[in-house]
Amino acid sequence: MELRDTPEEWQVVATTTPFQGNKTSVRTDDVVMPDGTVARRDYQVHPGSVAIVALDDEDRVLLLKQYRHPVRQKLWEIPAGLLDVPGENPLHAAERELYEEAHVKAADWKVLTDVYTTPGGCDEAVRIFLARDLSEAEGERFEVSEEEADMELARVPLTELVRRVLAGDVHNNCLVVGVLSLMAARTGDGVDALRPADSPWPARPFVA
Repeated sequence: MELRDTPEEWQVVATTTPFQGNKTSVRTDDVVMPDGTVARRDYQVHPGSVAIVALDDEDRVLLLKQYRHPVRQKLWEIPAGLLDVPGENPLHAAERELYEEAHVKAADWKVLTDVYTTPGGCDEAVRIFLARDLSEAEGERFEVSEEEADMELARVPLTELVRRVLAGDVHNNCLVVGVLSLMAARTGDGVDALRPADSPWPARPFVA
């Protein structure tokens, strides 16, 4: 057995898009099952995202707290954002999001992990980066609006953040996956063994 996800696509005999939003949509597919029956599957179509575990020289992770209306909570999160255009280089998107949300730049980038957030109901793929050697970005801060206008920023020691994850105090998917992946990398082959920042991403192919 090879422990690796593999591409596969079952036959779709009908498809509709009952909802089309600004960035995402909802699609309904009639899919042929292995026994020959046809099942209807509704799912969100998503452009893909990037997220960043930004780690400073004091081993603190840069966090922001933002209101998330679907869950009716303000969540502590790591910087993240959508891929703006199909085929966008995810590293460029990550650099943009780190600048826009925290006015920070990083000189050292690695890929921590790639995940599908909710593959049973959404095709969103997220690439989570580790960013180190942080410094203040040049120029004026990016002008924020809506939920982002109410964001709080903090830097939290990595070990404390892991404790908060395991205690159930923080719940954001990318934060949880990102910080636990970083701790796993440290106890494994080390962060220098992580994939380069421009590594291929089959879920969202891009031109380097």
